Amino acid sequence: MKQFDKAALRKEVRARKKKFSTEELIEQSRPIIEHVLGHPRLKESKTVLLYNSLPDEVYTHDLIQQLHTDGKTVLLPVVISDTEMELRLYHGSEAFETSTYGILEPTGEAFTDFSSIDFALIPGMAFDAQRNRLGRGKGYYDRFLPLLTNAYKLGICFPFQFLPSIPTEETDIKVDECISILQCIL
Repeated sequence: MKQFDKAALRKEVRARKKKFSTEELIEQSRPIIEHVLGHPRLKESKTVLLYNSLPDEVYTHDLIQQLHTDGKTVLLPVVISDTEMELRLYHGSEAFETSTYGILEPTGEAFTDFSSIDFALIPGMAFDAQRNRLGRGKGYYDRFLPLLTNAYKLGICFPFQFLPSIPTEETDIKVDECISILQCIL
């Protein structure tokens, strides 16, 4: 694959995603989520940061409920401004509000004990073999991930989002591992 700049690469990945229906992406998500559930770092964790998936992302809604049922402290991000997100506790029964980005966000209380987070599931537009992550372009995760000093950061994506390399900048934050099922990169 030829080298893209970030904007062109995002456009390419969006085009790849559009080749699949929401139902097909949910089906492709199942083995990825099964692999996540069996991950030793997740099994050991007590406090986990997840994300409520958009229709074109690896489907996490059932995973969120499963980990909550398993007794983990589950946190979900909430966009609070054009540059910031915060974390909120997920209690399993509270109402969600739809953000301006179309993301279901919990209405639970804010969570700020970032050092207690021991596992973080990280979305991305693309990942590569060097554990680089390409986000959606707003920088929310790149600004937030440095606060997760004790968390094991696991990126997940569909196989068509896992690329040989992606362009990076100094502010980009790598994940500790990426799972897309066809390959598991340490």
